[in-house]
Amino acid sequence: MAGASRADTIRRIFAAYLSNDRTFVEDAFSDEFRFTSPFDDNIDKATYFARCWQNSDWIERHELERVVVDGDAAFVTYRCVARGGKSFRNTEFFVFGGDKVKRIDVYFGATYQDGKFVRQPG
Repeated sequence: MAGASRADTIRRIFAAYLSNDRTFVEDAFSDEFRFTSPFDDNIDKATYFARCWQNSDWIERHELERVVVDGDAAFVTYRCVARGGKSFRNTEFFVFGGDKVKRIDVYFGATYQDGKFVRQPG
């Protein structure tokens, strides 16, 4: 799969979250899919959908700032704008196996409410 196609797959996954198209996302992930975030350690595909898939009605939009593909890997930095003025910026590292997403590691960024930094507990 060419880099442009992988970038397109990533953009389509983000669009599918907003439209609650779980079927597209499930099909885009390999059966061996793994997910890691500050809240999740190397969870499998079934656990990801049970724990992480939510109704996206709270999201107003994703602003994909960078999609950088290098072979079987890609970094995506985006700003997520929630309804009600909250926003945050994350970076995700995608690993592809063939034409499927094999792994995503998420790195959380700062959170803002109405343009002002919100300190996170902990």
